[in-house]
Amino acid sequence: MSYILAFAFGIGVVAGLRSLTAPAAVAWAAHLDLLHLHDSPLAFMASTWTVILFSALAIFELVADLLPKTPKRTAPGPLAARIITGGLCGASLCAPTNQSLLIGAALGTLGAVIGAFAGYEIRKRLVTGLNAKDIFIALPEDLIAIGLALFLVTR
Repeated sequence: MSYILAFAFGIGVVAGLRSLTAPAAVAWAAHLDLLHLHDSPLAFMASTWTVILFSALAIFELVADLLPKTPKRTAPGPLAARIITGGLCGASLCAPTNQSLLIGAALGTLGAVIGAFAGYEIRKRLVTGLNAKDIFIALPEDLIAIGLALFLVTR
């Protein structure tokens, strides 16, 4: 089951890229019973309200990310959100396999920090290096975050 720990780290990286994409994917997977959280302290992730909330917030975040006044993901507030959602999602991926929730949360948190800083640097360097508009890098980044999240929660 060590791959579960890698997945907990990976979903944290997703949270580092897009703080609300990771919990939206986890909530959908739990709601559709692809991720069995019923007997865990994280059972609330499967509720309809949680799915609606995280889905709406994730869509809002995808749009807000394209706005010029959106703060950097490495600023204290956005980074804190990524740390929290990365930890929540990392623990959620560990719960169905009886892995330590604390270790899952720690790996998700670590992944979120790495994902936030690496994602920011890569995006900044691609925009500069390719002399491209930010949107042309942001949209593929969105697709990568969504695709990786879906991969991780369906395994």
